[in-house]
Amino acid sequence: MSTLVAVAALLLPTTVHADPAPAPPIPPLPTDLLSESFTGTPAVKQPIAHPTIPSHPYLSANGTSSMHDDAYASDAYTVSGPLGRDLQVRSASYGVSECATMGFDAGHRIVGLCGGAQGFTMRLIDPTTLAQIASLDMPARDLTSGANPLSDLCGGTYFYLDRHHHAYVLTTGNQLWEVTIGATALSHTKTYAPTIPDGDCMIATMPDWKGRIFFATKGGRVGTIDPATGASKLRTFPGEAIFNSMATDETGAVYIVTDHRLLALAADRSGMPQVRWAAPYDRGTRQKPGQLSQGSGTTPTLIGKDLVAITDNAEPRMNVLFYKRDGNPKNRLICKAPVFGAGASATENSLVAAGRSVIVENNYGYEGPQSTIGGRTTSPGVARVVLDGTRCRVAWTSPVTAPTSVPKVSLGNGLVYVYAKKASTLLDDSWYFTAIDVRTGRTQWQQRTGNGIQWNNHYASIYLGPDGAAYMPTMAGLVRFADG
Repeated sequence: MSTLVAVAALLLPTTVHADPAPAPPIPPLPTDLLSESFTGTPAVKQPIAHPTIPSHPYLSANGTSSMHDDAYASDAYTVSGPLGRDLQVRSASYGVSECATMGFDAGHRIVGLCGGAQGFTMRLIDPTTLAQIASLDMPARDLTSGANPLSDLCGGTYFYLDRHHHAYVLTTGNQLWEVTIGATALSHTKTYAPTIPDGDCMIATMPDWKGRIFFATKGGRVGTIDPATGASKLRTFPGEAIFNSMATDETGAVYIVTDHRLLALAADRSGMPQVRWAAPYDRGTRQKPGQLSQGSGTTPTLIGKDLVAITDNAEPRMNVLFYKRDGNPKNRLICKAPVFGAGASATENSLVAAGRSVIVENNYGYEGPQSTIGGRTTSPGVARVVLDGTRCRVAWTSPVTAPTSVPKVSLGNGLVYVYAKKASTLLDDSWYFTAIDVRTGRTQWQQRTGNGIQWNNHYASIYLGPDGAAYMPTMAGLVRFADG
């Protein structure tokens, strides 16, 4: 995400105090008044056995630190999410502003990076009422750049929380801001500003196990920053591009997918990223509808102490790939399994770790909000791929259509959550928060949120809070789901 040189002393802290006004609900269409429909059956907890994810010394607690939950980018929570018992649904609108990336501070409050056409805003949000406690405006977008704000990942896509009430946030101006989280305020307290070549931009960031900050750029550059001195290093991978986040493990490795290969990197003594190993994958022949590049749409997912999983971009079907990450160059790829229909198979969202298996979502056909209006939707499919020894197998494929949600699994209850949209009539663009049984692939229940484009999540991730409530950001706000 970022490459930085400390400029902290040059900037005065910027503080924006709490806004006490409660947020209004996401505005409904008249058809929303017809039904608050819940279908299916409440679930019974069936926890899933899983390898332990170690606690990263420079991140907040697992499940709270970033879009993908933890250093392993597992997208898995040990907490039990909603079972569907007397489900309570609440929404809040923050204007045309989607809080796609969220974390939870030490007080379990939501810290969200919320984007709109003009740029990004950090928000501190009450996790129960969804009222905004504080906000902090980030640098604006350059609207003259020609980039589509609905698909532009430059700054504002990823951030992470540390254990000391700080968020490290990329900006549209190729800076990394340290934002201090107070009781009623968000304060911009430090800036790191690396030298990034013109035309490139920062995409993702994560600290390694020693606290050195790694970042990646859209133009295929990976760098580091020493947070104490601001000294930075930058390495270029010519001809490659990066569109996703990163994972890191206790060996000091940082895992990044480019649009050509999977990289395992580590910083040398000077901070320069060095390649431990690299594994090319089948990048296909085109950028498929539903993807942001011609390459894997996944952030690497680490499982246990030995595995890393991604998808490729193969034709006619995308594959889920499992690799060894132990440094042995022989037989790096363990196995692969094709998923979804021929000619309609792609994802732009991270795999979800569930034991020695992953959940993958089909995003083929999503080319923006216009792809899901007028009763339309995208290609169906949510699948579970299991690793049995050295063999991959598809355990099940669900017919649910989830255009762009970043799925999440509750290891505490055995459900995987996606955000679904059915093909329907011209006037019905209803969206559904959906719980699927991880073991069987059967849809356990669905909760309708509303009808219309304002309920579209547009690549935003699902989150589970420390109290077990679930959250779904949408293009017009945030929806909370909790058992009654």
